[in-house]
Amino acid sequence: MSTKTADRPKVLILYASYGDGHFQASKALKESFERAGVHEVVMIDLFAEAYPFINALTKFIYIKSYTVFPRLYGWAYYSTRYMRNDTLVSSWFHSFGLRKLKEIIRKVQPDLVINTFPMLVMPEFRKKTGVVLPTYHVLTDFALHHRWLHPNVDKYYVATEDLRDQVAQTGIPEDRIRVSGIPLKAAFGQPPTVSAVLQKYRLRTDRPTVLLMAGSYGVLQGLKAVCRSLSGLDVQVLVVCGRNQMLFEDMNRSFGDLPHFRIFGFVQEIHELMAVSSLIVTKPGGITLSEALTFHLPIVLFRPVPGQERDNAIYLQHKGAAVIANHPQQLNEQIQTLLANPERLQQMREASRALQKGNSSETIVADILDDVASFSQEIPVTSSKRSFLRDFIS
Repeated sequence: MSTKTADRPKVLILYASYGDGHFQASKALKESFERAGVHEVVMIDLFAEAYPFINALTKFIYIKSYTVFPRLYGWAYYSTRYMRNDTLVSSWFHSFGLRKLKEIIRKVQPDLVINTFPMLVMPEFRKKTGVVLPTYHVLTDFALHHRWLHPNVDKYYVATEDLRDQVAQTGIPEDRIRVSGIPLKAAFGQPPTVSAVLQKYRLRTDRPTVLLMAGSYGVLQGLKAVCRSLSGLDVQVLVVCGRNQMLFEDMNRSFGDLPHFRIFGFVQEIHELMAVSSLIVTKPGGITLSEALTFHLPIVLFRPVPGQERDNAIYLQHKGAAVIANHPQQLNEQIQTLLANPERLQQMREASRALQKGNSSETIVADILDDVASFSQEIPVTSSKRSFLRDFIS
């Protein structure tokens, strides 16, 4: 790799659009690379590119799993949690998207590849072609699934020290695991002025504020019942419905006229709402939880579905940063109990502070650039290597 390439490598980020978190993490990394002077960064939704029809179908099923058959998704998640990567079935599974990946690498000719979704097609690519490209996995949850792990992944970036230890216990050398936190967009490193946000959204200062987030696709179960339970409390409620337009319209009809409710669709500036909230009620996606931790928000997790979100919820509850509610009445009681107990809220804020990792995206990008510079001294990538990538991979 030339000095110029080592300083400004071509970066390929692979993600998947099951939920919004993997895309948001990828976008945060891309923006951090650009701030570091690396402008050739390509983001690819690999499964959508490789299998558009199947991707659309499985994405629909994934979204419906929250409301229609969550136990089926949980079964699929837990039954493959400890899947080994060296079996024939695993090799077949990991090869999904391999042909499209070869096309993408021929076209992009990257110097390194980052995964923000648990897929092992890059290690399979290395095994099938013999082409070694530095490969990095950025884990986007607080719990471990073995779909992230493979001996041909060069480094892992994880949310917590506990997750680092879990990865190391599988045999991955500790010097290939970095505790970075989950990457967030730059706005979370620049807290807004609270008074300006209160004025922008016409919020009162004499009531606690409950932020209720339904997820990017508006799939939080029982949202209307939750709002009914909150409507009688002396709080102001911010309801974020995500991209679910039908939910947004329904919530507006039901609660939009109440003076202490604010109904939103998809919110780009979610950091502003978090900055003025007393606590958050949400589904336990890794990105949302990391965002809440940034503001040291006490977290109430409502009806976590089986799979990585339930594992996230259990972990944060165990650490004292969150509580779990499984029905609206329990949620109502927990919110009232927390708001009436400033000492308990402060304990949760301190627990969040202990888990929060600042500047995660910048940490990951700086480490990767240092790593690739060292890697380039061992495996030079010159114009002839780029020609090799173009001509050899088929």
